[in-house]
Amino acid sequence: MIEPLEKEGEKPPSHTVLQKPWFVAVLANIKDDKSELPPDVPADALADYDHIETIQAIQAAIETDGHKTVFIRADRNLPFALREIEPDICFNIAEGLGGDAREAQVPALLEMLRIPYTGSRVMANAISLDKTLTKRIWRDRRLPVAPFQEFIIGDEPLRTELRFPLFVKPAREGTGMGVDTKAIVTSEAELRERVKYILAVYKQPALVETFLSGREFTVGLIGRWDSKKYSRHPEWYDEKHGYHVFPVLELDSSHSVTPGVYSNAAKSKEVGADGAPGYTCPANITPELARKLQNLAVRAHMSIKAIDVSRSDIRLNAEGEPVLIELNSLPGLTPNYSDLCLEAAAEGISYEDLILDILYLGASRWGMVEARELMPVMKQSIAIRAK
Repeated sequence: MIEPLEKEGEKPPSHTVLQKPWFVAVLANIKDDKSELPPDVPADALADYDHIETIQAIQAAIETDGHKTVFIRADRNLPFALREIEPDICFNIAEGLGGDAREAQVPALLEMLRIPYTGSRVMANAISLDKTLTKRIWRDRRLPVAPFQEFIIGDEPLRTELRFPLFVKPAREGTGMGVDTKAIVTSEAELRERVKYILAVYKQPALVETFLSGREFTVGLIGRWDSKKYSRHPEWYDEKHGYHVFPVLELDSSHSVTPGVYSNAAKSKEVGADGAPGYTCPANITPELARKLQNLAVRAHMSIKAIDVSRSDIRLNAEGEPVLIELNSLPGLTPNYSDLCLEAAAEGISYEDLILDILYLGASRWGMVEARELMPVMKQSIAIRAK
């Protein structure tokens, strides 16, 4: 297999290593497959997994550009299936099979086998799933995070900077898992009860943080410093940092099945259905706030070394200032449903173009895409950032 670039900032080869069409394997875990899960898992254990229709949509989008595709379940047979099928590149949306860094399992396997793949690499996927670690990194980078504390045993003294109401959730889950209206606690007794619940049911630390009472937003992005050289749509990408940041999407949970909480139960509703959150994109906010939210998404993405695609969740505090909640390095890609897809559609980017750009950005890291010749000014800008 092709050797990956060893450094994210290293200039990729300028020649085409592998001609089209490619044989692309879409790697994912499926919601209806419980065979790989350990016993006694919580009811929402499959929340992060995808429906087969999403995989089929991704395959169809990739095939519009002449490639061949195959779907491979990201289960315990994945190492053997990869050796048998021998894909040229993998489009990875696999969530993993449990553990404290499950989203890093498939990227780690692909790195070992030297198989090209899309999206963030091992470290960023491991970090982003660990909400506590992510917040510590953001805090060290002076990015805005709410006061927080991780509970491992359950009887740790509450830190003095934390004031009720507080929000309690699993420290290493996504898609609103372990989150409902009881996640908001207003007393010491409620706090201890909820922490005990998280520890027992999800078998992982509980993250406790100041409850953010303001409006909630999510901001997705694609790209990296050299996106213009490899994208099918170089006009999308900013000449300064190379990212394309999508319009801000506001999530209004005030009338959802879990009022005020963007839970898994709310997220599972079809867009526009009774009990679903409201989705407004572009959000009805000032240009200044929109720029601030988009800038935070870029900085959050860069600080954990995510690459090519991510989506950051942000909420306003009581003073109306934006505060980072978490980052998803494997954002959902269900057409007309997932936040990132809604954001792309809001500015006229088709689902096919979104998927193909994620594919080509990933492929370019492995020397599979010929670099586009850039204008002299752009070459100089890229050279400065690569130093």
